[in-house]
Parts: sequence; structure tokens; C-alpha cells
Amino acid sequence: MASPANQAPPVYSDTVVRLFALAAVLWGIVGMLVGVIVAAQLAWPELNFGIPFLSYGRLRPLHTNAVIFAFGGSVLFATSYHVVQRTCQTRLFMPGLAMFTFIGWQVVILAAAISLPMGMTSGKEYAELEWPIDLLIAVVWVSYAVVFFGTVGMRKIRHIYVANWFFGGFILAVALLHIVNSAAVPVSLTKSYSAYAGVQDAMVQWWYGHNAVGFFLTAGFLGIMYYYIPKQAERPVYSYRLSIVHFWALIFTYMWAGPHHLHYTALPDWAQSIGMVFSLVLLAPSWGGMINGIMTLSGAWHKLRDDPILKFLIVSLSFYGMSTFEGPMMSIKTVNALSHYTDWTVGHVHSGALGWVGLVSMGALYHLIPRMFGRKQMYSVRAIELHFWIATIGIVLYIAAMWIAGVMQGLMWRAVNPDGTLVYSFVESVKATYPFYVIRVGGGLLYLTGMVIMGWNTVMTMRAGKPVEAPIPLAPAHA
Repeated sequence: MASPANQAPPVYSDTVVRLFALAAVLWGIVGMLVGVIVAAQLAWPELNFGIPFLSYGRLRPLHTNAVIFAFGGSVLFATSYHVVQRTCQTRLFMPGLAMFTFIGWQVVILAAAISLPMGMTSGKEYAELEWPIDLLIAVVWVSYAVVFFGTVGMRKIRHIYVANWFFGGFILAVALLHIVNSAAVPVSLTKSYSAYAGVQDAMVQWWYGHNAVGFFLTAGFLGIMYYYIPKQAERPVYSYRLSIVHFWALIFTYMWAGPHHLHYTALPDWAQSIGMVFSLVLLAPSWGGMINGIMTLSGAWHKLRDDPILKFLIVSLSFYGMSTFEGPMMSIKTVNALSHYTDWTVGHVHSGALGWVGLVSMGALYHLIPRMFGRKQMYSVRAIELHFWIATIGIVLYIAAMWIAGVMQGLMWRAVNPDGTLVYSFVESVKATYPFYVIRVGGGLLYLTGMVIMGWNTVMTMRAGKPVEAPIPLAPAHA
């Protein structure tokens, strides 16, 4: 028998991590390009050229699915598979099944890219894909859960690090949300009708829709934050006890906030009020987590000057804090009476999407990608710095334009003459919004340009390095 000294050391299962990380960069560019196209169509409607496949109604769900599930989903798969191995000091459970999740997820994305422009849609926000694709999503997601929790079960470290609590919570919640909300009656291979009807359908949809934000776009990315900020800063988490309180308070509270999307509708008033109350309570765990992440830099603030990856990660938290303050405020019924159906909501969504999810994803990928190719850092650190500033300016232009447009729209729509007639026609509010739509296109173009720079930097990093498999430490140590 060969002695242990002659055996190759065990290595992490990083092939699937590498593939998901590269897919995330690709889909980020594609999804943000479609976003710029639909933003441009709102300013200049003739840009659809009269082609049904390029109409706003078909490209808009393609944009949301591409940036949330193709880009964001690939980031979450890559980082969760990377983090769970390092914090458990073991290989992925069933690497072959992990590879199936990569292939299956890419098939889902391609099916969405084909079906949505063709007009095949269930019409449910963030859940537009038709029932055959929904079934594949469920199979991939269950496989994901088996790989992730199987890896946690095989861990060599007794303690389960907090990032894995967030990843695990996100995986379980998204499975529940997707399966319940996607229940449908198929009438053909490309068409189905929701199993729910009327206000019940709206309630189930926004229970899903807001928790897609709460778990897919918040809990999962908080798992990223709790691993990559300490690693990049080379500092321990500011308060580990606070991180556990943050987890339990967040996942309990988020589940009940969905009805705030249905203020002043046929939903019973008590349900609307519950949504509002839980949205306000949500402010506490959200800000607790933000403070915990930012304070992790205590004693190392000087690193922000020289480390553009830390800039991405820390500034993302400031946008997280801003968005999780703004959201509860907009859930208050009197505020919602002004904001609802306006572009203020679009500004709020994108301060979270571009500022929080986008920047923390990019920071994590900039940390992860070079290590997957045997390098300590990306090919060009200056390009990371350039990407950060272009993206940040783009975000500010985008969300400021939408905030101003939204408040203006709300005020114009509710303005009445002494005799009770409307001061402005609807078309006048559309005309007044036009310059802000143009500014939004500019902000989106800047954000997309940053993503293209990241794509170039990733390709150059791949060319300068080569895929490596990192050895697993033989003795238990802190991740």
C-alpha cells in the first residue's frame, strides 16, 4: 500500500465553481445589455423597430430573468460551492450532481432566452417562465440542495460558519417559494394558467415576489458578504453573535413583508397592514447586518484606499443599508400612496440591484476568479478600480433620475384643481419624465461599460493563469 506521504493531497471540487464564476460574468454582460436596450426603448419607443421579439413587453422579463437568475444565480452557485468547501474543509458532496446543477441551470437560462422573446410567459413577476422550464428549475434546485447540505453534513469542522446558514436558508426558502408560486394547470407545452385566481393569486405572487428579493437577492448575497469581506480585509467578522441574530431575525421577518406590494388593492386591509408592520420591523436586522459587515473593517480602514475589491464590497453594504431603509419607508401606506406605480419604485429596486447585489457580486468574483486560475489577483487591478468608479457613477445617475421622476409623477398624478379635476393629464407626466429616462440610459450604459471591463479583465486573467485545484488542509483550521 502507498504511504500517505506518497499520495496526492485531497483537493477541493472547484471545476464547477470556476464554470459558474465565468458564466456569471458572461450573463452579467448580456443581462445588463438587455437592460440598457429596454431603458432606451422607454426614452425612444421606436427602437423596437416594430419587431415583436424586440418589444418592451418581451425584453423586460428577459432582462429581469437574465440579471436575477442568470447573473445573480450563477454568482450564488459559484460562491456557495466555493464557501461551503472552505468553511467545512471538505470536497463537494457528489461533484457529478454539482456539475448537473451547472448544466441544468444554463439550460434553464437558454430556455428563458428563447421562450420569453417569443412571448411565452405565465405573466407572473420574476416567475414568467412556463411550466416545463419551472419543472427543470425545481429539479436543479433540489439537486443544489442535496450537494450543499450534503457537503455541510460531511464537514470536518464542527462549527457551521454563518455564511452557510444564509446560503442554506436561501436554498430552502427559494425552493418553497418557487414550487408554491409556480403551481399551474398546463393547457399545452407552452401555456399554463396559475392554480390560484384573483386576489389569492396576487397574494401568492407577491409572497413569492418580495421573498425572491428577500432570499434570492438578500439572504444568499449576505452569505457572500459574511465570507468575502472578512477574507478580503483579512479581519474577523466584527460580531459573530450579531451575525447569528441577523440571520434568524431576517429570515423570520422577511417572509411576511410581501403584502406591502398590494396596498390599496382588493387584498384585505389587515393583510396589507401586516405587510407594512413586518416591513418596518425588517429595518432592524437589515441595518444590524450592514453595520456588522462595515465594522469588520475596524482597524483596517486604510485598506479601502488601495484595495478596489474592498471598495466594491463595502460600498455594496452602504447601498444595502440605504435600500433597506427606503423599502420599509415605502411600505408605509401614506408614503406608498405617493410612490406606488411610479418610477420611485424602479429607483428603489435598482439601488438594491445595482448597488447591493451587483457590487457585492463583482467584489466576490474579483476575489474568487484569480484564485480559480492560480493567481493572487486579477490581471489588472487598475481596471478593477476603473470598473468601481464607472459603476458607482452609473448607479447614482440611474437611481437619482428615477427617484426624482417617481416623486414628480406621484405629485402630478394627485394634483387636483379646486373643482376636483386633475391638474395634469397622464401624458403630461410622461412628457415631464422624458429627460430622466434619458439620464437613466446614460447611467445604465456606464454600469454596462464597467461589466464589459470586468469581462476583459476576466479573459486576460484566464490567459495569464491556468485552472488549479486547491488542496484541502489536512488539519482543522479556521477558514
